Amino acid sequence: MRRIFLSALVLLIATSGMAQIEAAKRVFSSPNLDREKAKMRTVAILPFNVTVSYKKLPKNMTLDMVKDEEEKARPEYQTGMYTYLLRKADKFSVTFQDPNRTNALLKKAGFYKKDELDIVLADSLCALLGVDGILKCDWNYGKTSSEAGALAKAVIFGAAATTGSGALTLNLYGKNDGELLWRFFKEMNEGVFQDANDTMERMMRKVGRNFPFELD
Repeated sequence: MRRIFLSALVLLIATSGMAQIEAAKRVFSSPNLDREKAKMRTVAILPFNVTVSYKKLPKNMTLDMVKDEEEKARPEYQTGMYTYLLRKADKFSVTFQDPNRTNALLKKAGFYKKDELDIVLADSLCALLGVDGILKCDWNYGKTSSEAGALAKAVIFGAAATTGSGALTLNLYGKNDGELLWRFFKEMNEGVFQDANDTMERMMRKVGRNFPFELD
């Protein structure tokens, strides 16, 4: 009985901790948002700015390997968001540019890598991509445990376990002077076995009607 009680207590504490992390959300909307989004027809999703950190760097992993992981994740999260939005296209007032076209144009112009994108103004990127607005997205993910460890906890406690926590920031810029029109920030937990598509599915559901192009 004592063992069952302790297990239930640990699960309750873990669930409470997850709820606190997931609760953080901040939204900013420019006074010009409604006016500018009414003019928009096509919006591009840029490759994500991904930052991965480890509480303790895994054995045999180097910082260069972490950088490679971040670079690989950039188009994965970009495509994950696009896939989600494409499936619900009839619910939005704009269309979203195919990431393959977005990335091809960026690479052709020499602006695909993170440090290259950071030095280009938003209105210049809109002109380059032929769109009315761009979504610049940051995904900062801190890994606190291995997938093997998280899976073991899930089996022992009979509940979903997390391998870390992340924070997503979405920034919408318009082609008119590259003005920041909308920003959404949300923290969330990352569960074992979740990939970029799963993460974007969870996150975009949380964005919900805060998303500026959501139809009434």
